[in-house]
Amino acid sequence: MKIVACNSNRPLAEAVAACLGMPLTSASIRRFADMEVFVEIHENVRGEDVFVVQSTSYPANDNLMELLITLDALRRASARRITAVIPYFGYARQDRKSGSRTPISAKLVANLITEAGANRVLTMDLHAGQIQGFFDIPVDNLFAAPLFTDDILKRYNGRDLMVVSPDVGGVVRARELASRLKAELAIIDKRRERAGVSEVMNVIGDVEGRHCILIDDIVDSGGTLCNAAAALLKNGAAGASVYVTHGVLSGGAVARVGASPIEMMTVTDSIQATEAVRVSSNIRQLTIAPLLAEAMRRISDESSVSSLFN
Repeated sequence: MKIVACNSNRPLAEAVAACLGMPLTSASIRRFADMEVFVEIHENVRGEDVFVVQSTSYPANDNLMELLITLDALRRASARRITAVIPYFGYARQDRKSGSRTPISAKLVANLITEAGANRVLTMDLHAGQIQGFFDIPVDNLFAAPLFTDDILKRYNGRDLMVVSPDVGGVVRARELASRLKAELAIIDKRRERAGVSEVMNVIGDVEGRHCILIDDIVDSGGTLCNAAAALLKNGAAGASVYVTHGVLSGGAVARVGASPIEMMTVTDSIQATEAVRVSSNIRQLTIAPLLAEAMRRISDESSVSSLFN
């Protein structure tokens, strides 16, 4: 078993390797003068079970090309099996035709990863479950819910909790967390006027006097979650905290969260934190390294991965 780290989130790859008690495979992933990606594996990987750790986060296209070229290099080096470990799967929000003459980019990216040489994909909290069906190779989609459950019980022990979905589309995810916490569920009914802009309309559920836990898979601009937290407090909630798997946090999102009534936003390290995130007073990271490491060990040992979901 060998682990190759690309450049999008090297600290996470190093943490995963430390959990498995093994070093990262020596490799060079660099740029030519015209910014073309060049990859060279410095160790023999013939017949090995190789895991490539790379989130396709910002800059998404550069990180995707790094992943594809690394997969190709390993395939041509005769690796026995190559698993693409993609903690954050970019382009996942383009999972269907949203209008006339628009692409399904998630399917295109799935095809590229498969054709580049991946035999298996390990990812986390896909934006849409059906993306697993876009691949013609096995896909293991891990969930952050067990990790979030343990952290919530430690941080908010003794509070009257209510789990809240920030939109109707996230109800299944929120219901799963509420079931684990043995808490009630509320839903934010919002109307999106245009991409990136949301208006909270109604809070469905009695949040009076309760500490609300908003749950989502991706936070990008942060507008939806900030508006949702404000609406919850307006409806009498005692406080609002947020748990999100993938902290994209683009543009002025960190400042927006900092100025919002969100008590604390917890994101995983599926995407490497920017300096703004690291110094933020109400954004913290929760590591997924032990979870990824255990899933990779089980894949290598040909043992059950699904038990990690429990």
